[in-house]
Amino acid sequence: MSIHSPLNSRAITLVVIAGAVLVLGSCSVISQGTTVEPGNVGVKIRTLGSGAGVAPEALPARWYFRGIGEKIVQFPVIQRTYSYTRDRDERGNENEELSFSDNTGLPMTADVSVTLQVNPASAPMLYQTYRLTFDQLLDGPIRNDVRSAIAAETERVSVETLYSGGRQMVVQKALARVSGKWARHGVSVSQMDWIGSIRYPSAVVDRMQEKTKLEQEALAAKALEAKETALANAAIAKARGEAEAIRIKGEAIRANPQVLQQQAIEKWNGELPKVTSGATPFVKID
Repeated sequence: MSIHSPLNSRAITLVVIAGAVLVLGSCSVISQGTTVEPGNVGVKIRTLGSGAGVAPEALPARWYFRGIGEKIVQFPVIQRTYSYTRDRDERGNENEELSFSDNTGLPMTADVSVTLQVNPASAPMLYQTYRLTFDQLLDGPIRNDVRSAIAAETERVSVETLYSGGRQMVVQKALARVSGKWARHGVSVSQMDWIGSIRYPSAVVDRMQEKTKLEQEALAAKALEAKETALANAAIAKARGEAEAIRIKGEAIRANPQVLQQQAIEKWNGELPKVTSGATPFVKID
């Protein structure tokens, strides 16, 4: 029969407690770590102490320990394309289509994509300026600037201009507006495109389609008229040519009457007419 002393029991209890503290401490360290993913940089924000604020240096991709009162926000530094659409996308179910109007105030909407990239060194200042994550920037200030730039350009033109091919000019001018602003914050906006067609009011679409149909019919009629004119001119030219040929031939015969005599001889089959009026046969033999 073995006897356990109170000292041994206390020692075992202390070991168990120490092990539990170590395990909990390890879990706490792990929970206070952040991995900056490849293709991103991190921005460290301190919320406590005399050093509170945004750290000026961007954090490259790797694992980082976060102290008490610290958090790390990630910004993508590789080129990416984002879409503002009516339908759901990878960023959520919200309707993010852009609305704008032409120079008469006619309302329209469209889906638009932007391609952009954050300068790694500019990420801390970008966060310090807006205090927003990159997704929040996309949903807020960047989207607002894209919509405002497109609206400012479409208000300069008519819906007919947009419908007939002017929309590419509009989106390129809008891109210049947006890229100019965000370049100052270290964000390169390199491309902006329409996704699909602009959504015009149905009455406008019907009117434009009817106008296009009439224009096509007018072009077809003009082409037919040009063809008929060409054929008529060709016929006139042919008739003139034939008349000129007859005139020249007549002048030649009048100048050389023996030509007719020669042609008659060449065509005569050697038989004299069966009935005559007593005149001399038409073939004159000298």
